[in-house]
Amino acid sequence: MQTILMRSLLTMLFTGIYISMSFSQNYDESKVPFYTLPSLLVSGQNQPIKDTASWEHARRPELLTLFSNYVYGTTPKDFDSVRFGIENEDPAAMNGKARLKEVAIRVYRQNKSITFHLVLFTPTAQASPAAVFVLINNRGRSHTDPKRVVQSDFWPAEMMIDSGYGIAAFHVSELAPDRKDSYADALLQLYPEQLAADNGMKAIGAWAFGASRVMDYLVTDGHVNAKQVVIVGHSRGGKTALWAAAQDERFSLCISNCSGNTGAALARRQFGERIAKINATFPHWFCNNYKRFNDNETALPVDQHMLIALIAPRPVYATNATEDLWADPKGTFLALKNAEPAYALYHKKSNLPADPPSPGHAILYAPLGYHNRIGVHDMTRFDWIQFIQFARHHFRS
Repeated sequence: MQTILMRSLLTMLFTGIYISMSFSQNYDESKVPFYTLPSLLVSGQNQPIKDTASWEHARRPELLTLFSNYVYGTTPKDFDSVRFGIENEDPAAMNGKARLKEVAIRVYRQNKSITFHLVLFTPTAQASPAAVFVLINNRGRSHTDPKRVVQSDFWPAEMMIDSGYGIAAFHVSELAPDRKDSYADALLQLYPEQLAADNGMKAIGAWAFGASRVMDYLVTDGHVNAKQVVIVGHSRGGKTALWAAAQDERFSLCISNCSGNTGAALARRQFGERIAKINATFPHWFCNNYKRFNDNETALPVDQHMLIALIAPRPVYATNATEDLWADPKGTFLALKNAEPAYALYHKKSNLPADPPSPGHAILYAPLGYHNRIGVHDMTRFDWIQFIQFARHHFRS
């Protein structure tokens, strides 16, 4: 009995040591392993991609399939209908500066439906339809309070309206609760086959699906310029924003704030959070196949520069924070830098320097923008000011 007990204790000890070693995170640039990124402009058949036609008809669909099968899961395209209902409307919100609409978005499939909600403010000071920023809200609902009792810098609606932009938000929990034991309780009830597939979408895929249904509504709203819709996300929302924009080309601009691993940061650098850690902590975010690459980043057929490239030629802005090494600021910048060849196919010249800019300095006037804010993992008023400038530059050009 003592021998069995001793063996059990030793097994637990060595298992704990193994897990600790597997999840130990590197914050030392000198310990970043040598890595080679998969070629962006060479197809799976080893054919060079030299123009937009071969990119759009060969390489781009190939990369979307790889990300679908091995990282984010496949996004279902079939549903019976999407219906919209205005549940509340105030044409003189924010002391007359904005129109408020609270919209119920209902998705129907095979005699079932789910409903999630959109909060939308558009400015009243201009007669023409407004460009709109859509936030994938992964924080408390109070941050996007339609009554404006709470005014949060995470979603500075008043500042956006004063700047001439509309601002909208939907909450991730209504599409997939952000918990490993209940993420399937909303949208995935309509798609049970996704749960059974190793390449089936989970929470992040469901949130990206929701972003596209928001876009379905925005194209019907006469106060919205549907050709100037910005998808925005922070942290896990930033991962989702990139995946949503990669798939849905109706989003004209993408902003990914502090998105880190499986967001805008290169996986092969193995700096900060790694795939094994994110899969262990958040097993409900990515498809089952992604677990094949735990502690095995070099085996991935893709890396995050390719995800950013899938958004080309549309502008992408990515951020980091100086006290958020977990999200790998340098790896995020390098992912943007290594996406440049896809933009060059469209004659979009990037102004990214060879090395990341100094903290607090923003690169705004290029198709690929970046800043590393001084501070912690968050989305702040400083960030939104840069987002406005980046969008203004591209929407005017």
